[in-house]
Amino acid sequence: MQREIIQSVLDGHDTLGLLPTGGGKSITFQVPALMLEGLTLVITPLISLMKDQVDNLRKIRVKATYIHSGLTNGERNLAIDRCRLGIAKILYLSPEKLLSESFLDELRFFKISLIVVDEAHCISQWGYDFRPSYLKIEKIRNLFPNAPVLALTATATHDVVEDIIKNLGFKNHNILSNSFKRENLSYIVRRTEDKQGQLLRILSNVDGSIIVYVRSRKRAKELAELLRDNDLSADFYHAGLLPEEKNQKQNKWSKGEIRIIVATNAFGMGIDKSDVRAVVHYDIPSSLEEYYQEVGRGGRDDKHAWAVALISVADKGVLTRRLNESFPPKDFIKNVYDKAGVFLGVAIGDGFNRTYDFNFNIFCERFNLPTSPTRNSMEILTQAGLFEFNEDMRSSARLMILLRKEELYNLRIDNEADRILNQILRMYPGLFSDYVYINEQLIASHLDLTPQTVYEALLRLARNYVIHYVPRRSTPYLYYPTSREEVRHVVIPRTVYEDRRSVMEKRIKSMSDFIFSHDECRSKTILRYFGEENVEDCGHCDVCRAKNKSIRAEETKRLKKSVEYLLSNGHDITYILAQFSSSQQSEVIEIIRSKR
Repeated sequence: MQREIIQSVLDGHDTLGLLPTGGGKSITFQVPALMLEGLTLVITPLISLMKDQVDNLRKIRVKATYIHSGLTNGERNLAIDRCRLGIAKILYLSPEKLLSESFLDELRFFKISLIVVDEAHCISQWGYDFRPSYLKIEKIRNLFPNAPVLALTATATHDVVEDIIKNLGFKNHNILSNSFKRENLSYIVRRTEDKQGQLLRILSNVDGSIIVYVRSRKRAKELAELLRDNDLSADFYHAGLLPEEKNQKQNKWSKGEIRIIVATNAFGMGIDKSDVRAVVHYDIPSSLEEYYQEVGRGGRDDKHAWAVALISVADKGVLTRRLNESFPPKDFIKNVYDKAGVFLGVAIGDGFNRTYDFNFNIFCERFNLPTSPTRNSMEILTQAGLFEFNEDMRSSARLMILLRKEELYNLRIDNEADRILNQILRMYPGLFSDYVYINEQLIASHLDLTPQTVYEALLRLARNYVIHYVPRRSTPYLYYPTSREEVRHVVIPRTVYEDRRSVMEKRIKSMSDFIFSHDECRSKTILRYFGEENVEDCGHCDVCRAKNKSIRAEETKRLKKSVEYLLSNGHDITYILAQFSSSQQSEVIEIIRSKR
């Protein structure tokens, strides 16, 4: 549907593109962005992927930039100048920036030709990843009424689709979608009380690249170690890793240097590896949307792939407990809000439009808070718009040179800083026009120095206004779109708590029905969940295979009975074979032989 979506956008129509994971959503806005005169605005919650997407576009000479709350004022101002001057063609924007009236005032002077809403299900309270800040997109529509809106998502039920169209103010009910059916993907559920043993058997019998999904960082590491101990090429991946570690692990897996990656759901967004032969769920997701998106990373080369879920008797109870863990009592949530302000030293009435480093682990330790309910409380407070907590914002160091090239020749700095600056100039292009991501450890290894020495030298260069240096961030951040309130005034809206709890309960039931049922084709169950009716059985999921096996056994039984009847009436083999089709004759001969 890529061509149809692109044409619809170029014709000026509001468009909802429903393309499954791996369906090539990005190109549906990148092509119009190059063809239209002004700036294309892409609103996306995937902050950690903005840099990768922009870097990839710049490699093919598409001028793109991004703005989110984790940037310094210098980086933000540079991005705004590029958009205002028409240098950038695509601006990636995090949704929380729409909460800032001052930013919206700046935005009104841009020439916006297209508004793209990526992960559009986030605008629906029925979506599995609702973001209240997405509701502010309506303000941009009002600023640029003539710019068409392109909403994109890989997973949306009928209710979510209707919510997207309503909340984005579509001028017409224009939906372009592909079927969610994956012909080359076999859905298999394996019931076992020995998940580790079953996993080892599966991984030993399936060739090619594999993803194993788990629900905790600890399990990701432990399982990867178990696989390595059994001579399997494996590594682990989760949101708590530093950017350098993530990139290294992802690159090794993408290049085939590591065959198996054991990961939390932090792994997968933006992954474009076509030859994944199996996606194994060691732990069960909370919704069919999450499950479908994760298994959709298998078989993107259109060759056969397996989607295997390992379940035990205990998993039904695990899904039920997950609902209670996801929605702690409201008093606990309000206490987390209050303690976060104390932890950061933000006074009541202060904090508006400010971003703070927030070390979640230290926060929990200092106030003796349980990790899982606290993290879920932070998510609910984010959805309520009281603050924006982003745990996946660990970023590499970056810098830009502030002087002109000719000014560097007359620069008087110490020998150590001079060596380091020259090494950086050799290693990283584009430093005079943009912020460039650097690796202090790599620079240090080239010069036989310690990373601390490099860090201190860069600070000296920054103090002398030679460079603007943003050191590596190793902690998540917390952003206040509104001033901190007294805890007695904190309101958790019904739409964020009670309604979403009810929605999650229905999702968990749908997931549980899918996993623990063995009566209906699994592909058919998924397709019906996403609104596709009158579909045929896939023929290759575990349910279909079991049915086919049962049907074949029944057919063999009937065939055997018929052959025995003919034999008992004294007919010879030539006569008997003539009574059956050519496809049945070899089986008939085997039955006759067994009787002799």
